[in-house]
Amino acid sequence: MFKKYYTGNRFYFLSFILLMLPQTFYNQPAFAHKVTIFAWVEGDTIYTQSKFSKGRKAKGALVTVFDMEGNRLLEGTTDEKGECSFKIPQKTGLKVVLKASMGHMAEWKIPVEEIAAAQASQNKMPEAGGPTCFQREEIRRLIDESLDQKLSPIINMLANCQDRGPGISEVMGGIGYIFGLVGVALYFANRRKKL
Repeated sequence: MFKKYYTGNRFYFLSFILLMLPQTFYNQPAFAHKVTIFAWVEGDTIYTQSKFSKGRKAKGALVTVFDMEGNRLLEGTTDEKGECSFKIPQKTGLKVVLKASMGHMAEWKIPVEEIAAAQASQNKMPEAGGPTCFQREEIRRLIDESLDQKLSPIINMLANCQDRGPGISEVMGGIGYIFGLVGVALYFANRRKKL
């Protein structure tokens, strides 16, 4: 009787493992082909860089720029380096959307404050060819403003990454891995007992 009960439970356990195993592998392609776009402002131009996971460049991908109300302002495509640049179409917040191969999409939001700060710092720079005489404090202020402007998108990206918790696919994938490892361990433990 004990053997029959043990065999029945093993059948249910192995059935459960076999049902969870496809879920584990189903989640993997989404991570293997994830695409990202990164955008930053320099003066009156926005620069973008787009990549798939593992650093592969998103070449020939469509880049569409929207205002925050969803109105399409302009379009372009990425070059061989996965880069695309364009003049700022409006002095409003912008949403840059990337449509890469096989339906992969990503987006980057540029707040209006970032655009205004970039244009303000460009207006403060002296014209080329004119006399330039800066005091040490003025140089330090210009460097600080430039660094703040360049680092602002990176800080925003890091903050967004930290806010996001694991999604359902990560949770189910982790559970699938755990059950898979338990199933393998029980299989070998059961084989040892039979020997």
